[in-house]
Amino acid sequence: MSLPQFKLLLPRTLEEALGLLTKHTDKIRVLAGGTDLIPSMQQKLFDPEYVLDLRHVANLRGIRETESGVTIGALTTLTTIEQSPLLRRRYPVLTEAAATVASPLLRTMGTIGGNICLDTRCLWYNQSLTWRKGCGFCIKKDGDLCHVAPGGSKCWAAFSGDTPPALLCLDAEVEIASASSMRRLPLRDFYTGEGDAYRKLKSDEILTHVFLPASSADYRGVYRKLRIRGSIDYPLAGVAVAMKRSNGYIADARVAITAVNPAPMLVKGARELLSDKASDESLAFAAGDLAAKMARPLTTSALTPEYRREMIRVFTKRAVLEAAGN
Repeated sequence: MSLPQFKLLLPRTLEEALGLLTKHTDKIRVLAGGTDLIPSMQQKLFDPEYVLDLRHVANLRGIRETESGVTIGALTTLTTIEQSPLLRRRYPVLTEAAATVASPLLRTMGTIGGNICLDTRCLWYNQSLTWRKGCGFCIKKDGDLCHVAPGGSKCWAAFSGDTPPALLCLDAEVEIASASSMRRLPLRDFYTGEGDAYRKLKSDEILTHVFLPASSADYRGVYRKLRIRGSIDYPLAGVAVAMKRSNGYIADARVAITAVNPAPMLVKGARELLSDKASDESLAFAAGDLAAKMARPLTTSALTPEYRREMIRVFTKRAVLEAAGN
């Protein structure tokens, strides 16, 4: 499939990139690794006049340890994260998740910032813009209904990034810059829960860095992912678990899910359920039930919602037991 015509912009600094983004707001798309944007443009999902290629902005790349934790540039590739000795040692749930993204070739191009900002996916939504306009699907107006959630007006296109649930387990924060300001917020507040407007990123803003706090270091980490093929495919259900043990008990634990809701999310109550307890099958089953209750998969992908929800339950149980060393 051919790409639509566009003008490629190649800034060398963040300041230059933000200036171009402000100048061409609403007519521009940002390209980091391009592994999601380019196929979407080939599908005619997007038809921008300009594409802002960030790959030459050097200060948005790299992993740096500080007294407060670790800073990761948004343009850092998923392969770099997967292979980082520092992250493997201190934040293993992130490297596990990064290692499952797509294929080795795509991970050398794809970036952590791009994975965080990955567009939502739906069998209805991921059609050409012409098709959607002609058939009336997913071009929302007041009173329009979601075609996968009968009677509902909320878009339920599923978020399908692998690294964000791991980052949620690590209490990660993100830095967002515009030409006039810079802000930092917890990753859990970055997502809206709306499939068609899924992130709190304005049209003149760029996600620049990810921060991992020192308080989340040295947790055991496990990530489990459901997909049709063993490589390339997006997750159809995903579970991340980060756990710290002490004297044979779970001292702290976080569980997060992805690909079954319009946003990745921490499983509410999982920390309280697991902390200060000895890990066993019944506790892992209870954690799986809790995660499955939060999963709201609909007919947005090739597999049935019932199967995807059940696999959230199964993966959570397995991940809890593995993180606990059972």
